[in-house]
Amino acid sequence: MRMRMRSSLLTTPSSLPTLRGMRGIRNIVLSHHYKPQQPTLGKDVKQALTSSRRSISSTSRRGLKDVGIKEIEAKINQSQELIKQHERQCNTTALTQLSIAECLRWKPESEKDNVMVQGYVRSVRGMKTHRFVSLGDGSSLASLQAVVPVDTNQAEGLAIGAAVRLTGKWVPSPGASQSHEMQVTRVEILGPSDAKTFPIQKKYQTPEYLRTIPHLRPRTPINAALLKMRSAAVAALTRFYADNDFTQTHPPILTSSDCEGAGEVFTVAPASNVGELTSEEGQSKMFFRNKKYLTVSTQLHLEALAQSVGNVWTLSPVFRAEKSDTARHLSEFYMLEAEMNFAHDLNEVMDLAEESLRNMCTTMYETHQVQEFLNRDSRVGSDLVNSEEVRKRWEGMMSKDWPRITYTHAIEILKEHAEKLEHTPVWGEGLTSEHEKFLAEHVGKGQPIFVTDYPREIKAFYMREGQSNPEIPAPGPTVECFDLLVPDLCEIAGGSMREHRLGPLLEAMKRHDIVAGDFHSSMDGNAPKDAKAGPLDWYVDLRRWGCAPHGGFGIGFDRLLCYLSGVQTIRDMVSFPRWFGRCDC
Repeated sequence: MRMRMRSSLLTTPSSLPTLRGMRGIRNIVLSHHYKPQQPTLGKDVKQALTSSRRSISSTSRRGLKDVGIKEIEAKINQSQELIKQHERQCNTTALTQLSIAECLRWKPESEKDNVMVQGYVRSVRGMKTHRFVSLGDGSSLASLQAVVPVDTNQAEGLAIGAAVRLTGKWVPSPGASQSHEMQVTRVEILGPSDAKTFPIQKKYQTPEYLRTIPHLRPRTPINAALLKMRSAAVAALTRFYADNDFTQTHPPILTSSDCEGAGEVFTVAPASNVGELTSEEGQSKMFFRNKKYLTVSTQLHLEALAQSVGNVWTLSPVFRAEKSDTARHLSEFYMLEAEMNFAHDLNEVMDLAEESLRNMCTTMYETHQVQEFLNRDSRVGSDLVNSEEVRKRWEGMMSKDWPRITYTHAIEILKEHAEKLEHTPVWGEGLTSEHEKFLAEHVGKGQPIFVTDYPREIKAFYMREGQSNPEIPAPGPTVECFDLLVPDLCEIAGGSMREHRLGPLLEAMKRHDIVAGDFHSSMDGNAPKDAKAGPLDWYVDLRRWGCAPHGGFGIGFDRLLCYLSGVQTIRDMVSFPRWFGRCDC
C-alpha cells in the first residue's frame, strides 16, 4: 500500500486516484449543511502526504544510498505541489454524488456544479424547450425535480419507470414545491422503460391494485419508505437486545410439532412425492419419515437455546394456515420472540417487552424515516391513518408505565359497559376484537395496555398455572400470561411464564390431548420397548434435567409496524404478502 502511494504521488501524477478527492468533496457538502462532524478534504490531503512521507522513509537502504537528502526533500516538495494541484482539480471538476434525500436537505445559498443523482423517473412533464422530471430513489417520500433541456443527450429516453443518472447544477428553485432543483446537463439512461405499459402511473392507484403487482409496488414512495422504516426498527431492536446481553439466535423454520396446538399449520413435503406419501408396502416415503410443518412460533426451540446461553431473542418468519380474510392476519409474517432464563415473575417478562418497544420508538422517533411519515403532505399516503393520529400512537408507545390489568378485571369493566358492546363478555371465553379495542381506548387512554392471567382452558399448554396478581381472585384456574393491546389495532404481543416443572407440564399436555396415558421420552432408558415417543418428547426432556423458571413473549412485528406507520391493513405493510387464497409471486 505504501509503495503504491509513493508511485502515484512521485512518478505518475496524472494517475492519482480521484476517489479520495471525491470523498472529500462529498464530506464538505455534508459537513457544511447537515453533518458538521464529517472530515474534510484538507484532512484527506494531510493523510495522503503523511502516507507519502512514510513510503519514502520506508524505502530500502540501497535506495537511500542512491538518493541524497536534498533529493528526498525535493521529491517531498514535488508531492505537496501535486496534492495541491489535485485538490484544486477536485474542487472544480469532481462529481458530488448524493441520494435524493441528501439533496433535498442540502440548501446552499449559491448554485453548485457537478452534482449527480441516480433514481427512477416518477413522472415527466414536457414543455417546448424543457422537460420537468420527478425523480425518486427510495430515500425520501418527496421526489427531486430536475429540469432537462430537450436538446440534452438521451433526453428522449426519460420515460416514467426508467432508471437514470442525472448530472448538472443544484440551484435555488423559483417554484414553491422545493427550495432547490437540478438543472441537468447530462442524462444517462441506465435502464429504459416503456411509459405506455409501465403499471405504476402518476395517477392515484388503490392499495388493492398495487397488491396485484407486489414486485413493482416497493417502487412507490410510501412502500419504499415503509421498507426504510422496517430496516430502522430492526436496527434499533438489535441494538437494544445486544446492549441488554441477549443472544440473537436462529431457530429452525421446519418443525415436528404445532407449538400453539391449534392445528393451523402448513405441512412440508417435496414436490416430487407430494401425492405419494407411502409405498405399496405401506412404508413411509416422506422426506423426513413423518409429517413436518412450517413453524407457527419459534418459542419452543428458543426455550432450549435459553438453557444454553441465557437470555435469547430472534426475529424470524412464522406461518399459519388460518383461513382468515381480516386486515390483521397473514399466512406468512415475522415474529420477534424473546426468552428469559431464570425469570421468576411475569412482571419481569412484561418489563422487557415494554422497555424494548419503548426504546425502539424513542430511538426511531427523530429519524428521517419517521419524521417524514409524521410531517407528510396530506396528499401523500391518503390511504394511511392521518399523521396527527399516528403521532399520538408514537407518543403513547414512548410513554412510561403502561397500564396492567387482569383478565378478570377486564371482564368486570366490559360488563359495566355491556350496553355499548355487541358481544357480551363472559369469563372463560376469549376477548373479541371489539372487547380489546374498548379496553385499549378506555383503559389505556392512548397507551398500550397489558391484560394478564387468562383462564387456563383457553390458553396454550406450556403456560405456567397460577396468578401473577392474586389481589383480584379469579373464578377459575388461570395461567401467568399476558396480551399487549394497542388502540385501534388490538393485540400486538403475547407472552407467559413457561411451565418448567415436569409433572404439571405433562398434566397440561394431557388436558390438551397432546399426549395420552403415561408418557415416555425417546431418551428414557427405562421406557417400555413398545413406547412411542411423541413429537414433543424433546420439549418434555428439557424439564427432566435442570430446567430453571423462565418466560418469554412474541411480538407481531408486521402488526407493530402497521400501528406505527398508519398502514390500515397488514397486507400493505409486507412487501410480498401471503394470505388465504393469495401468493402471487
